[in-house]
Amino acid sequence: MENKLDYSVQAVPQKRKGNRIIFSQKVAPYIFVSPFILSFLIFFLYPSISTIIMSFQEVLPGETKFIGVENYKKLLNPHFYAALRNTTIYTIWTLIILIPLPLVLAVILNSKAIPGRNFFRSAYFIPALTSTIVVGVVFRLIFGELESAPANALLKLLGMPAQQWTMHWGTGMFLMVFLASWKWLGVNILYFLSGLQSIPKELYESAEIDGAGMFRKFFYITLPLLKPVVIYVLTISIFGGFRMYEESFVFWQNQSPGDIGLTLVGYIYREGFINNDMGFGSAIGIVLLIIVFVINIIQLKVTGAFKKEG
Repeated sequence: MENKLDYSVQAVPQKRKGNRIIFSQKVAPYIFVSPFILSFLIFFLYPSISTIIMSFQEVLPGETKFIGVENYKKLLNPHFYAALRNTTIYTIWTLIILIPLPLVLAVILNSKAIPGRNFFRSAYFIPALTSTIVVGVVFRLIFGELESAPANALLKLLGMPAQQWTMHWGTGMFLMVFLASWKWLGVNILYFLSGLQSIPKELYESAEIDGAGMFRKFFYITLPLLKPVVIYVLTISIFGGFRMYEESFVFWQNQSPGDIGLTLVGYIYREGFINNDMGFGSAIGIVLLIIVFVINIIQLKVTGAFKKEG
């Protein structure tokens, strides 16, 4: 009995000591952030380092050979230039559409004077829940090559000629931008609505007392206070534009005529997996990473995101 009692008495201090370590102010933060750190190391840092190393290699089935910067020299080709041009123009168009339009719609939907505003909020967000591949099939039926396709039938009613939508660069770019705008408009509206909810109503009431109209309130109250949200939406939109792949794939399946639908991510897939040149595909990925990083650093600098508020 004495031995059992001694054992239990010794176990209690040990347990308390373990609890003190786990819940101490020094150790507890590291325990809570450890899942993120492990995820970052396993799923981001390790693949990134492997990709950088692979970009300097010729990777063949069962054989890996160091070739220096040859993969980067191979980037100076018409296919890469076409992919870079298409991706850049696509990103610019999505920024032009998916920042001002959602901002204006969010301001309208935030007004209590709009009847059924909760319905419209849900209706705008529903496209984001749908699969891009499924929606792309529907878009391919609407913008078909036949004159009986809905889009061509509408053009004929307006007295305009039918179009081969996926055979020309201009119409192909229109399809990709239109599909992306339809799908992501509601998401950006939601971001701006969340920002508008945090603006104190007293500011608008004071502005109305001073005689400020709708436009003055928008430009002198709404826009300045929504600046952090605008910067965030701009940043993720740049990332989203340069990583675009699905919108191109649903129309051409990586086989667009004259590379009219080729994007940088599509070029990575084609070279890395279809042509089985993982070294060259890795080099394209590293260049894409550098391009997106530089563009976002520039836009964050220009928009003043790095400035400390005094």
